[in-house]
This record gives sequence, C-alpha cells and structure tokens, in this order.
Amino acid sequence: MSTEPAPKWRRLEPDARKEQIFDCAAELFGQRPYAEVSTSDIAAEAGVARGLINHYFGTKRELYLAVIRRALTVPHFAVEILPEGTLEQRVDAAVSWFLDMVGRQENLWLAAIAPEGIGRDLAVEQILEEADRESADRVLEAVGITADDPHHGELNALVRAYGGMVKAAGREWLVRGALTREQVHALLTGTLLTLVNEIFDKIRAT
Repeated sequence: MSTEPAPKWRRLEPDARKEQIFDCAAELFGQRPYAEVSTSDIAAEAGVARGLINHYFGTKRELYLAVIRRALTVPHFAVEILPEGTLEQRVDAAVSWFLDMVGRQENLWLAAIAPEGIGRDLAVEQILEEADRESADRVLEAVGITADDPHHGELNALVRAYGGMVKAAGREWLVRGALTREQVHALLTGTLLTLVNEIFDKIRAT
C-alpha cells in the first residue's frame, strides 16, 4: 500500500477545505511579508481555485486579519487541558503550552504581534484588542477567576498588561536571543503568580 500523502486537490468537505486554505495562508504569511504573499500563492499552496479563497474569506486582507486573530487568541481548549492541581502547577503548564505553541509557529506569531503591510487602522486595532481581551479571559479562567468576579474587568486589564510583557519576552527569546526559553518560562510563570497571589488582591481592595 502506498504511503504517499494524498494530493492537495483531493475532495474535502467545505469546512475541511476552508481550514486547509487557512492553514496554507498562515504558513505563507509566516514565511514572507504580507506584501509578498498573493491570493494566487495561497491558492497554489492549497491546490484550489483563487475564487474559493474569496468565497470563504473575502479579500487577502480579511484572510490575513483572520490569521492574525487566531495566532494571538488563546483557545478555550488550552484551559481545558490544564492539569487539576495547585495554582503553581496550572500556571507552569499554561506557560509551557504557550511557549510550545509559539515555538511551533515562531514566524507567524512574530508577524502577528506586529502586523505590517496593511496599515494599523481601526479594524486592525480592534482585532488586536479583541485577541488580547479574549486571551486574558482564558488566563483568568486558568487561574480560577470567573466572569462574575466583580473586578473581572480590572483583572482582565492587568492580564492584558502582562500580555505586553509576554510579547516583549517572546521577542527577546526568538528575535534577539537575549533570553533562553527556560529564562522566559521562569519570567512568565513568576510574574503571573505574583499577579494572582499579590496584585489581584490589592486591586480588589481598592
């Protein structure tokens, strides 16, 4: 029996085909600047007609923004797979998951945290803000804070500020090589634990 992979043009269900196109676009946007990737490139990589990209995603810009949104948003399942244990164990596992994810899609993540080539207009800013807010919600869930907490909005803002440090630490690791993964892991876990154990209570007290 042949072990060769099936050709890209194999028949897929619509949802599977859409996801395939999305994955190919994410790979290309991670490899090259936005301006150097065309819808024809994406169609060729996915083995589909260019019109199918427009059908599923609209313009190249809209597809790029969708890729950016997913790259920066922590999904629900990332919280669901965390171990039942102490806060320290859950935070350690959450940071490990995040660094694994960043390591797997390094180029795309770096492009996502500083999108270029399409202009920083209101739509871009809104997507970046929504991704940060949703990801902060996932972090709060991971440390046991629910949406009905009376200070949820303020705590979300604190985690978004922490997210800015996460991005900066990621660049120090992946771009500049000034920090190792182990050092970034220690920085992110230690800071998040300090936020939860000390700063959150101070915010609630005020």
